Amino acid sequence: MNQQIRDALRQEFEGMRATGARRQDLSLHACKRLFFDLGIRPSVTTVRDLTQTGSASDIPRDIDAFWETVRSTLRVRIEAGDIPETLRERAGELIAELFAEARLQAHAALEENRARLDETARSTQSAARDAEIRCEAIQQAHERSEARAEAAAAQIAALEAELRTLRTRDTHAHADLRDAIARLEADNKALSERVKRDESEAARLRDRIDELQSELRRNTEHYAQQIKDAVKDAERRVKPMLVELDALRGMAATYQASTREAGQKEFEFIQQLSAARSRADRLESQMREQSDEIDALTRERDAHRVRAGLSAEVGRLIASLALDGRLCASEIATLGAQVDAYVNAPVDCPACESAEPDLQRHEDEYELSCPHCERTSGATSSKLAAVKAFLEAADSPAPDAM
Repeated sequence: MNQQIRDALRQEFEGMRATGARRQDLSLHACKRLFFDLGIRPSVTTVRDLTQTGSASDIPRDIDAFWETVRSTLRVRIEAGDIPETLRERAGELIAELFAEARLQAHAALEENRARLDETARSTQSAARDAEIRCEAIQQAHERSEARAEAAAAQIAALEAELRTLRTRDTHAHADLRDAIARLEADNKALSERVKRDESEAARLRDRIDELQSELRRNTEHYAQQIKDAVKDAERRVKPMLVELDALRGMAATYQASTREAGQKEFEFIQQLSAARSRADRLESQMREQSDEIDALTRERDAHRVRAGLSAEVGRLIASLALDGRLCASEIATLGAQVDAYVNAPVDCPACESAEPDLQRHEDEYELSCPHCERTSGATSSKLAAVKAFLEAADSPAPDAM
């Protein structure tokens, strides 16, 4: 079953469903169309595909009902004569099979004729399409020919109009040419008369030029003599000035030599000054290093003096008492820097535990601070006081947490 027949059957079932047909009616009609019209044995899949309704258990019951109807319709009962019931049923089934076979043969012949007619229709349709294509091509060619003819007619009209315009222009040009020739002839006559006047004027001017040239020669000779006299007078006056100029040039050369010598001396002085500055920088750096060494030695000396005046056990005991908070601020101030040698700065900040506190000394003041959390002991008089103040600051909450 091709797609065209399947689509036609589906439209037919859609119409029946729109009129309110039930599932049994749709299935029975599908079985009739498949078996009697198309010669196809009805199946669950085929009936379900055409009717688009029914379950897997309902459609088989509908197909069985169709076969029962066919058997009951085709069963022929022969009442004449004394024929056994079994024989009558077999005879009816035989007649039914003959009828079914006849329908199948008729259906096959119908399908053959239908296929032949379909082939004829397809060839006819193909020929009609070819004819339509040729007709469209002829129509397009005709339209193009008409368009070309219209374009040619328009072009001819434009050329004719242009020809008329050119003829009009030619007439006007001839008229203008005649007027121009007349004007040129008049101008030529006037120019001829003017040339004659100019030639007479030129002759008069040539005579005047000859007179002026003779006068120019006389003036030139006179002026040349005056120039020679002026040159002699100038040479007589310029000689002392040249001598003075040579003297000035010698003085300028002497001044330039002295200037170059002064520049050389200045450059040497700058080099000496630069060397002195670098030496002074080195001496200053050495002085700083020696000052740092003297400070370190002074602190070490103070520590030795403290250790010499105070035993290590007593110093450590006093430092631990102070750090444990058993000594008040006045007592720590009284001790001063005597036990600083026995006081160790904390390795990690007790508050943030992520950085090592930095102990700084400014002259006689100590300050212990954390570079990470920025807690500080403030300026104190001893290392012991700085460590105790820093520990107290670490125990207190941070300023931004309040």
